[in-house]
Amino acid sequence: SATALTPPALPCEPPALSVGQYLRAEIARRVPTSAGGKDAWRLQLAILAACLKLECCISGTHSMDLVALEPFGEYVSLPGLDCTFPGGYSSLPDRMLSALPEGVLLLSKAVRTIRWRGSFHEEGDEARDFPVQVECEDGDTFLADHVIVTVPLGFLKEHHQNFFQPPLPERKAEAIRRLGFGTNNKIFLEFEKPFWEPQQQLLEVVWEDESPLEECSADLEANWFKKLIGFVVLQPPEQHGHVLCGFIAGKESEYMETLSDAEVLGTMTRVLRTLTGNPCLPAPRSVLRSQWHSAPYTRGSYSYVAVGSSGDDIDVLAQPLPEDPEDPRPLQLLFAGEATHRTFYSTTHGALLSGWREADRLNQLFEGPSPPPRL
Repeated sequence: SATALTPPALPCEPPALSVGQYLRAEIARRVPTSAGGKDAWRLQLAILAACLKLECCISGTHSMDLVALEPFGEYVSLPGLDCTFPGGYSSLPDRMLSALPEGVLLLSKAVRTIRWRGSFHEEGDEARDFPVQVECEDGDTFLADHVIVTVPLGFLKEHHQNFFQPPLPERKAEAIRRLGFGTNNKIFLEFEKPFWEPQQQLLEVVWEDESPLEECSADLEANWFKKLIGFVVLQPPEQHGHVLCGFIAGKESEYMETLSDAEVLGTMTRVLRTLTGNPCLPAPRSVLRSQWHSAPYTRGSYSYVAVGSSGDDIDVLAQPLPEDPEDPRPLQLLFAGEATHRTFYSTTHGALLSGWREADRLNQLFEGPSPPPRL
């Protein structure tokens, strides 16, 4: 009698948890080692390594290994072109603030603590009771029925335990800990004369010795500049001068922040001389860069959904407090900012829409049967 033999089951690959893990597996599977020879294969891998660095800048992360794969598709890219403000980004908030009465916006007024679920009174007015007190670093206090908190996730990660009294519910604190927040910086280089073509828009950097299948050097001091994805040419030169804008993300970007302007300018000059093959290329006449990680009230650039977190964490972060919908003093703390928008996180429009969302939440409360609280 014949015996049917069952072939041994092939080991099942565990599903990829991160975008980086998934992409590496696909690259290893799809990029053939034989077609075109070894040099062509190495060049393909080098170009893909450059593409991964671009993704790090877009996601604001050190590595795509930190970005969760499953919720990655929840992010929505809007169609159409990006909007550039002729007067710079500050013209957008300037326009929005122009509708406010004079004196209601206080700048350089850092907040130390937000106390909620309390019973606070203004001096001389024991009849009026407020659930929230905002204490500033200079000792000034403000009482309110409602506070919209818009500080970046990086600040919350560092300070949420002491910034709120009582502390945030554990569910919200866990969401803050799980979600990702990284650094993407810009480096502007101004030149006396352009060395690029008049209509050129982009100079991309590919290091031929790099591969997404190999670990990058951990020596930040020697190799930080290799995380640079390239430069955008600011157009038109009649408006901006001859300026390149470079982008760099992750730990290398944070290391760049610790260097002096002269050190960054010198390194960028060496990089451009290497890339152009012109050892006599004139150095930029000035450098200007962002330093988002060093800034105490941001501690990075913008959020991403990290491995171990999900879009649900974004929704939890966005939920107002107290959590009990029947609380007689509702919406004491409301939360806005790019990290609270499930599909537009990491963007300016996400931040703007989240602020409108919380304003609408308060408007709906005010339109109810009770008299509107004092802001």
